[in-house]
Amino acid sequence: MTLITQFSTLDYECGTDEAGRGCLAGPVTAAAVILPLNYSNAILNDSKQVSEKNRNTLKSIIENDSVAFAVEHIYEKDIDKINILNASIKAMHTSIAQLDVVPNFISVDGNKFKPYKDVPFQTIIKGDSKYLNIAAASILAKTYRDAYMEKIHEEFPMYNWKQNKGYPTKEHRAAIKKYGITKYHRKSFRLLPEQYRLDL
Repeated sequence: MTLITQFSTLDYECGTDEAGRGCLAGPVTAAAVILPLNYSNAILNDSKQVSEKNRNTLKSIIENDSVAFAVEHIYEKDIDKINILNASIKAMHTSIAQLDVVPNFISVDGNKFKPYKDVPFQTIIKGDSKYLNIAAASILAKTYRDAYMEKIHEEFPMYNWKQNKGYPTKEHRAAIKKYGITKYHRKSFRLLPEQYRLDL
């Protein structure tokens, strides 16, 4: 794992990232985080590069150390209505709006964003593995979304969301084929390969 050495050089620079864009069920979740200037953390990295145990450890550390943080879910009905890209950006905007501190700059993971008020921003491809504030947002988005999926797993255990978190695994798609869909599935997504017919 590469240690992230790039950190904010601006007061109140916000990092934002999302989790769950490619899932078949559940919300897309975004977080916004403002870290202190010159903040460092030896294990903080892109959530995909960090073990589940370390993600959960980092969640508490980020919440304690950050100047401000917020997390927002955008649920299936909105995703189906406005599409996953717009839902992801809406989740980012809403999380930024909930910060206790107004950011002076927004660092965004990826290459798609829409202006938030008049705050300057920059999109950064693979930003969650380059900038600590985006990595912190990545950790919070992932841990909060995972917790949500584990909660709704209890309602529909046959899809094993506790394990697959709603992603399109073979097991998840096999369960959709066998049991059909739930209120948590995204109807605008291709839930099964084309050779299978699914009545929505």
